[in-house]
Amino acid sequence: MSHNSFGHLFRVTSWGESHGPAIGGVVDGCPAGIPLTEADIQPFLDRRRPGQSKFVTQRQEPDQVRILSGVFEGLTTGTPISLLIENQDQRSKDYGEIKDRFRPGHADLAYHLKYGVRDYRGGGRSSARETAVRVAAGAIARKVLGPEVVIRGAMVQMGPLGIDRTRLDWAEADRNPFFCPDPGAVAAWEEKLSATRKAGSSLGAVIELVAEGVPVGLGAPLYGKLDADLAAALMSINAVKGVEIGEGFASAALDGEANADEMRMGANGEVDFLSNHAGGILGGISTGQPVVARFAVKPTSSILTPRRSVDRFGQEVEVLTKGRHDPCVGIRAVPVGEAMLACVLADHLLRHRAQNPDAPLRPRLPRN
Repeated sequence: MSHNSFGHLFRVTSWGESHGPAIGGVVDGCPAGIPLTEADIQPFLDRRRPGQSKFVTQRQEPDQVRILSGVFEGLTTGTPISLLIENQDQRSKDYGEIKDRFRPGHADLAYHLKYGVRDYRGGGRSSARETAVRVAAGAIARKVLGPEVVIRGAMVQMGPLGIDRTRLDWAEADRNPFFCPDPGAVAAWEEKLSATRKAGSSLGAVIELVAEGVPVGLGAPLYGKLDADLAAALMSINAVKGVEIGEGFASAALDGEANADEMRMGANGEVDFLSNHAGGILGGISTGQPVVARFAVKPTSSILTPRRSVDRFGQEVEVLTKGRHDPCVGIRAVPVGEAMLACVLADHLLRHRAQNPDAPLRPRLPRN
């Protein structure tokens, strides 16, 4: 199986399976001299960690990360940073009944048809367990970006239930188990997901990401566009079926006047935008405005409701999945989305500096 790496100058390779002894990754291209310890990574893993509420899988994994290389005396050395996260709470027996059956909506069938073999224990390589490595890499990417770049994520829709944007509060997203930024929506979401979980079903979600303080000039036309790489990175997350940048699909309903992000000269020669329908990216290049992206996560495929399927012997069967699963996988996708955004921005920052070493990160226009 190839294609286990992403990024160019900031490059991440992950390895491991859901029910193997461990998962891990290698971050290559991190500049030398950046302060980094396991304590810098662990808080981000703790946000993604399973078993923290009744609304996520009850698999109990501490997700303690170990740095095996690339750091000496608290500083990155510029060599590959190897990361290890042990699996400690696998229950492979839960998957015994579906080892020959393909879950509808899951990667089971596609993996079997492509490779002729699959790891049925928790989905193996297709499991969202792999995303812990991405979150660890994202923590390193944030160190590369520096404190000036602030990345936030929140779940703005769960199933059919959305948020009231007049009440949007980013701090609220860290105060409830849904990463919901609308305090007025939490109670309804809890009621909805509790009923869904008890029924043995699942819900989808929409995650919104915002990165503030992004330097001007990241990305390149035509095939190195920042938004193209970001869309690819977000689409690579398990269960993601749609990505939009800025206004996204809603921009199709706008006319040219409404969609145009008008500009005025600001202080010190910087350009002030009067709106941000473009999501901080024009022509594939960052403008200095907040980078805004959203991605849609489908309902979890592993459900208790019997569904029609087939097995590897060509027999028609019914499938229901026992074990411990997220009734809404979108909840824990929030820190994963943040991590992928951080990795893409770090990669493009290094690429920008390599091609334009003398370019200011906050270029200004001359004033008349």
